[in-house]
Amino acid sequence: MKVSTNGIKKTWRIIEIIKWGEEYFELKGFENPKQEIEWLLCDLLQLKRIDLYLKFEDIINKSKLKKLKNWIKRRIEREPLQYITGKVEFYGLKFISTPQALIPRPETERLVDITLNSLKKIPEPKILEIGTGSGCVSIAVSNKKPRANILSLDISKNALELAEINAKSNNCKNINFLEMDFLNEIPDGRFDILISNPPYIPQKEIENIMPEVKDYEPRIALTDFEEGLNFYYRIAKVGRTLIPNGIIILEVGLGNHPQKVFSLFKEAGFDQLELIKDYNNNERILKINI
Repeated sequence: MKVSTNGIKKTWRIIEIIKWGEEYFELKGFENPKQEIEWLLCDLLQLKRIDLYLKFEDIINKSKLKKLKNWIKRRIEREPLQYITGKVEFYGLKFISTPQALIPRPETERLVDITLNSLKKIPEPKILEIGTGSGCVSIAVSNKKPRANILSLDISKNALELAEINAKSNNCKNINFLEMDFLNEIPDGRFDILISNPPYIPQKEIENIMPEVKDYEPRIALTDFEEGLNFYYRIAKVGRTLIPNGIIILEVGLGNHPQKVFSLFKEAGFDQLELIKDYNNNERILKINI
């Protein structure tokens, strides 16, 4: 079989597309070539992975083949799957995903877990999220805490537009999205909890990350263009004002980044600090009781 996007013949069965796609993605250097074509087919045909093989003799119609061809071309350029399909799941909810905002990550679900666990005894909490992006964290929390009052900030107007769409599609009515440069401004009011997954990749490391991230996701959502600590310094500085007797819950990076952030808050006078591991056994959440 000719391995070329121009080689898609007139009629193709699902099983033939899977075999062809696996060969093609392998030729292009993808680590999990079979998974790549399965993901695209699952979304294209609205099937679960197992159903691809239960329906493996089904023929894919011309319009879907044309769409698949376009998707494959985009994926070969390392465009993220979530941007290609325009969809992503996070915490059991469906979100629209576009280059306007960072793609929601499974590891960030741990931030939601810790937040919800910390709010168990607060029936109507006031929540502040810094850097909401697609809105996934605030929306996931809102889904479980409909009586919460949530203020979600972002410097990006485009990201906030996407967050508003995602909130509406998930029927969230208790989130107020606000455009604000948190590094230079602070919102009015006091809150029970501050949550954030801020830009934390050091600028010098950006060029070493995978092309799906560095070439497609908004740079402003990835890095502070310095050492990846600016937002943590800012939160440490204004945290006691915004959250006088509450909790701060932050996602942190990999490597030595968690210890850097831990030390930063320790030096700022916070003494009730806890680094929490994600489901991959990496320290990814810093919880601070004020």
